[in-house]
Amino acid sequence: MTAGTKRISLGLQGGGSLGAFGWGVLDRLLQETALEIVAISGTSAGSVNAAVVADGYARGGGREGARAALERFWYGLSSMASMVSPARPSPVDWATGGGTLATSPGYQLMQLFAGILAPPISPLSMNPMIPLLSTLIDFERVRACEEIELYVPATNIRSGTGRIFTRSELDARMIAASSCLPYVFAPVVIDGESYWDGSFVGNPSLSPLVERGPADIVIVQNNPIARPGLPKTMSDIMSRTSEIAFNISFVRDISEIRHLGGIIDVEDSDSIHSADVRLHLISANEELQKLHLSSKFNTELPFLLHLRQLGVATAEQWLKQNLDLIGKLSTMNPMRVQKAEALNTSKV
Repeated sequence: MTAGTKRISLGLQGGGSLGAFGWGVLDRLLQETALEIVAISGTSAGSVNAAVVADGYARGGGREGARAALERFWYGLSSMASMVSPARPSPVDWATGGGTLATSPGYQLMQLFAGILAPPISPLSMNPMIPLLSTLIDFERVRACEEIELYVPATNIRSGTGRIFTRSELDARMIAASSCLPYVFAPVVIDGESYWDGSFVGNPSLSPLVERGPADIVIVQNNPIARPGLPKTMSDIMSRTSEIAFNISFVRDISEIRHLGGIIDVEDSDSIHSADVRLHLISANEELQKLHLSSKFNTELPFLLHLRQLGVATAEQWLKQNLDLIGKLSTMNPMRVQKAEALNTSKV
């Protein structure tokens, strides 16, 4: 640790393609020499970003290696998805903007199969995430990375409980398990147990970060809790119900941290003093709320680059306003999360 640097851990949410927003946030944070990232808890797309960062570090490139690895991954993901994914924007979708796939024939077909076929016999039952991840990420390097600890949750289908995988054991199956949407992919089997998406139990899982430090936890929020309208199609209903379920675990974790005494409320203040944990939130909630629910399946490069730039700009503004407060107090008010009010507490 360099003298004067602030040690932080990161909590990265899932959200499919919205993980490209997290890519942008990470890209900016990795350029900030005043910060040292020592641990990452990532779920679904957040777990992917976490593994890519560790891969980049272990290549010997440090921060710049991690930034380069993230760029390679997301460009590679878009290229590979263009060859296998049926979810491609239609001309109407391109004209509408917002990353929507609402009129994409391939997306509608994918959702139709998801609604009427069990995942083991659906077109995506082979879980293309595993070979894709194995191609784009060197998991031997991830396991060998000593600079950053990783925590990746997945949901045990049989017991209904979560399992947290750590860096030293990570492989493509575990990241795929953390990203396994039940109505799209067949369960991922690890050690004889079947797993679904980790967002059911932690989005992200904050407990290992609270238990093992450092005290400053920066959460990168991809998923808006509130949305302005009601879902009108079956595919939108399925997407929104998953989004709500995944957000419940996030709100629960914030509530538990607050009630267990890690955070002490300060009356009439936007900042929360903390005895043991200092929470921070980087969110572009208002912008991400505008995106159609189907955008989480959009892997077109222009859309991913738009999300990346949004992440960079959001992190830049957050750092300007909050960097000096890291190590001193929380900049996130957990009461606002519990009330599902404006979550953009960084005032971006």
